[in-house]
Amino acid sequence: MTRDPQRLADYLAHIAEAIERIDRYTDGMDEMAFLNNELVQDAVIRNIEIIGEASNNIEKHYPEFATSHPELPLSSAYQMRNAVAHGYFKVDFEIVWRTIHRDLPALHKHVRKLVDEINHGDTGLAP
Repeated sequence: MTRDPQRLADYLAHIAEAIERIDRYTDGMDEMAFLNNELVQDAVIRNIEIIGEASNNIEKHYPEFATSHPELPLSSAYQMRNAVAHGYFKVDFEIVWRTIHRDLPALHKHVRKLVDEINHGDTGLAP
């Protein structure tokens, strides 16, 4: 079964959009403000879940793409999704904060570049 490359672009776009939402939700916050704001924490967790689900779908449905892009931490994103989705009230929000600032900017850059390449037919994926 041949997959539609546009669907791959959709999964990648979901990751980028979730990162952009997290960025908006935490804009202007320092770590202490984040750690004391349950509403923002819940919004961030929801978007981490989206990133993880999309990452898992890419690995499952596009394994060759996932393997050829080791710069995308797809497995780690799905593992983090599982940790926050099933951690309930035991989520370590200091780790979440570090992830927002250390990992998500680079991931966003890579994902946006790949979406552009796919949308312009620069990937080598079969149409």
